[in-house]
Amino acid sequence: MSKQSRNESSAQIHGQLIELLNKGPMLPGSIKKQWNVCGMPKCKCKDPEDPQKHGPYNQLSFTLAGKSTSMFVKDDELDYMTEVTDRYRQFKALSLKLVQSYVGEERDKRKRRK
Repeated sequence: MSKQSRNESSAQIHGQLIELLNKGPMLPGSIKKQWNVCGMPKCKCKDPEDPQKHGPYNQLSFTLAGKSTSMFVKDDELDYMTEVTDRYRQFKALSLKLVQSYVGEERDKRKRRK
């Protein structure tokens, strides 16, 4: 890729990132349906013959600053939480593309110095 087309690419990706950031908050992670077993000894989920787990619950799981965590997502929040986690995935992908473009530009500069 030539320097000019790489600069256009970097500028284009940068613009896409700005647009994405202006759309609102973003959260890492993924949302899954979760079934749980509680700690109550006589609960239906502990029945030895026919255990019935609680749920399903929507659960957002993610790792942030090296720590894994999760939070429950109410059904009426599901669309919003899906939107903000999708936005984060787009952000990560675009950020990677932008950094790759910058690395390419730096390599081109170093080749020209030789």
